[in-house]
Amino acid sequence: MLARGQMLVTAESCTAGWIAKLCTDWPGSSAWYRGGAVVYDDALKVALLGVRPATLAEHGAVSETTAREMATGALAWLGGSLSVAVTGIAGPSGGTAAKPVGTVWLAWAAPGPRGDTVRVLRRRYEGDRDAVRRQAVADALGGLLGPDG
Repeated sequence: MLARGQMLVTAESCTAGWIAKLCTDWPGSSAWYRGGAVVYDDALKVALLGVRPATLAEHGAVSETTAREMATGALAWLGGSLSVAVTGIAGPSGGTAAKPVGTVWLAWAAPGPRGDTVRVLRRRYEGDRDAVRRQAVADALGGLLGPDG
């Protein structure tokens, strides 16, 4: 990102700031990491990132649409040139038949001349809460390299 002159911003729900922590572990990360929002509660997704209440009502917090709105909201609010957003169900509870534990949506966004370009990916991770979160963080960071990680 430094070589491309990009500034990363993050919007995290189930990873609760883990992506931001790993980014800032790198010395000099302030040259390419601007900051992030931990929006565990839906009200914060709305207030800080502009996720539409209708999105949450219709699709839920763990959905493609919510991840997309989190990623674009992070760009708008935090002013980066690239964002990554994560929302999911890490467990051990909270899953349903339609959205089992381990379901995570990731989104990456960048501003473009005709609006933000957003890439969204659904994953279903196995393992306990820590394993789900670790895999989500790895995929979120890997996705910054492009569609193939």
